[in-house]
Amino acid sequence: MKFTDGYWLLREGVTAAHPVEVLDVTATEGTLEIHAPTQPIRHRGDLLKGPVVTISAHTPMPDVIGVTFTHFEGERPRGPQFELHRAVRGSGGCPPEGHSASQVSYDDEYATLTSGSLTLRLSRTAPWRLDFLSGGRTLTSSGPKGMGIMRDAATGAHYLREQLGLGVGTSVYGLGERFGPLVKNGQVVDVWNADGGTATEQAYKNVPFYLTDAGYGVFVDHPGKVSFEVGSEAVSRVQFSVESQQLKYYVIHGPTPKDILRKYTALTGRPALPPAWSFGLWLSTSFTTSYDEKTVTSFIEGMRERELPLSVFHFDCFWMREFNWCDFRWDPRVFPDPEGMLARLHERGLRVCVWINPYIAQRSPLFAEGKELGHLLRRPDGSVWQWDLWQPGMALVDFTSAAARDWYAGKLEALLAQGVDCFKTDFGERVPVDVAWFDGSDPERMHNYYTYLYNRTVFDVLRKHRGEGEAVVFARSATAGSQKFPVHWGGDCEATYESMAESLRGGLSLGLSGFGYWSHDIGGFEGTPRPALFKRWLAFGLLSSHSRLHGSSSYRVPWLFDEESVDVLRHFTRLKLSLMPYLYEAARTASAEGTPMMRAMVLEFPDDPGCAHLERQYMLGPDLLVAPVFSDEGEVSYYVPEGVWTCFATGATVTGPRWVRERHGFLSVPLLVRPGAVIPVGAVADRPDYDHTDGVTLRAYGLKRGARVTVPVGDVTFTVVREGDTLRASCSDPAAAWALAAGERTARAQAGTGFLSLELG
Repeated sequence: MKFTDGYWLLREGVTAAHPVEVLDVTATEGTLEIHAPTQPIRHRGDLLKGPVVTISAHTPMPDVIGVTFTHFEGERPRGPQFELHRAVRGSGGCPPEGHSASQVSYDDEYATLTSGSLTLRLSRTAPWRLDFLSGGRTLTSSGPKGMGIMRDAATGAHYLREQLGLGVGTSVYGLGERFGPLVKNGQVVDVWNADGGTATEQAYKNVPFYLTDAGYGVFVDHPGKVSFEVGSEAVSRVQFSVESQQLKYYVIHGPTPKDILRKYTALTGRPALPPAWSFGLWLSTSFTTSYDEKTVTSFIEGMRERELPLSVFHFDCFWMREFNWCDFRWDPRVFPDPEGMLARLHERGLRVCVWINPYIAQRSPLFAEGKELGHLLRRPDGSVWQWDLWQPGMALVDFTSAAARDWYAGKLEALLAQGVDCFKTDFGERVPVDVAWFDGSDPERMHNYYTYLYNRTVFDVLRKHRGEGEAVVFARSATAGSQKFPVHWGGDCEATYESMAESLRGGLSLGLSGFGYWSHDIGGFEGTPRPALFKRWLAFGLLSSHSRLHGSSSYRVPWLFDEESVDVLRHFTRLKLSLMPYLYEAARTASAEGTPMMRAMVLEFPDDPGCAHLERQYMLGPDLLVAPVFSDEGEVSYYVPEGVWTCFATGATVTGPRWVRERHGFLSVPLLVRPGAVIPVGAVADRPDYDHTDGVTLRAYGLKRGARVTVPVGDVTFTVVREGDTLRASCSDPAAAWALAAGERTARAQAGTGFLSLELG
């Protein structure tokens, strides 16, 4: 939201009041409280005027400082609030017991609050200034006319605004799953969940957190609408504003982008670890296609006959009767024996996912039940809120009510008892504001937060009945903290290369917003992809964290495109499954530290300016570079950072930093291994959930003499050492020592040429 008309003027009808000096400072252990008038105090007559704002600072954990900017303190408390956590001591960046996490000091010139390596410094003399420093270096600042009370006379709206300085060359990332340019500089971003597809500025997953490559990130602690002007209204500042009497934000010091994500997710929650089986291939009925058990069986049998490993089968919306979404009952006309069908699918070694959403159509028997019990969202006059968009007469489940959550969860428990393994938690974005929530939550703040309550309810049911580590959803909407309930997918994309590229941008942006796992509809959702596009998307899809074949009005089984599509799907599925020892460790890291599996290049190489804007390639885990191909012809260009990188498929090497231009067939994609990496490759390529240590091969790439690399695989840690031209591998677990073959192999004569395999088992 813009308030100014150029540098000098305010927009018509807008008035502004900015803190200009410090009246007084109160310091207590771990906090500062500042009162600041919005006009200079020259004599006692100036003490009769307002506004006077209150600014408080505190630290929830080391390297994180929260700032709260308040105008009127008498505003009624407005829920909901984000669920924030203090890090457990000794982890997440916290100091050990007995070590002070924060220090407060002040004199006539400055008041400071220090948390770990981050310091907030308030200038007690004019001009007004808040600096955030680390190691004596200023990370960002709020200067004169940055923080402000902004009023719009035309609407009567009251906003609080902050502007934080944006240094020369600093790039901004994150703010949720956004499909425009990965670097957010110059963009206007409204954090307001919308069902807008992947081709617009709207987003399903809005997160009021941005990360920079300058050593810090900023989280705005407001679950409702936050308007960001990222170097747009003021080109050297990031501006954010809320319509409220209070604005709270946290500055998080890294110094690296990975450190920032680790501390941000310690504050807002770490992703749960999905089960290993969820990393295999998912196949869907698609959306509006016609299907019954015979259709499903033909798809699954076709996959088996063609030796295409399949892990999960997904039933989309029409497993329920039309106009009944949701009633959580199988349509008896096409699925007369759901328990028997699910048992038959399980006998084939498959998991089963079904589509759900948080809406109840008027025709559903649950509408009358939910209305009678008071579980449906109501208007202020007490009537049920309804509209005809998506499902005729549909209402929303009011997840602010514990009784409504239990009611909804009970319907899912019946499906789990039948044999369903997980749920695709679709929708949750179009949440109205002309409503009265059961718990009195503010409608504006609930709009984005609704998806958190919805997905938490579903995830908790799965965790309760399937066990810790076995819960997984396929969610579309999200907000800050929703990363705790994986997996998330990119929503409705088109069957075009442009949409494939925008999907990747969205996934990388989401990963830079604290989300560990991400997927997308292989081939695109809207429309039917050409065979060439489908094959290119297969490679990208199987080199993503999670992989699903899904469309809107057409099926996604590969033989409907051409026979080569079958070969491409087989090749990349088997490749992914063989990489599970490596990928599942990357998944563990996402859960333990908040580092996503699919990483924008800047996350791994923040000091390489060539990586700052890269959005058509990524790192899959710490050591594999992937560059999807976005053309039928197979032409692709990608950037290789410093060092000797190795092609995973051929062993050919390329030395960076440099740009590479290549042409690839459909069975190939740029997949390079980082210098000095050891990739554990599994002995199984037909399922993801196997013993990843049994028969594992350690493939060492360009290890320098004297190098020592630890390779965790499950509960076992291998150590690979290069001694001269010999590689030696040792194992941390004596019980697994049998897995080591000879224990050593002779390396190639020249370090960095290709790779060497140590086959264990």
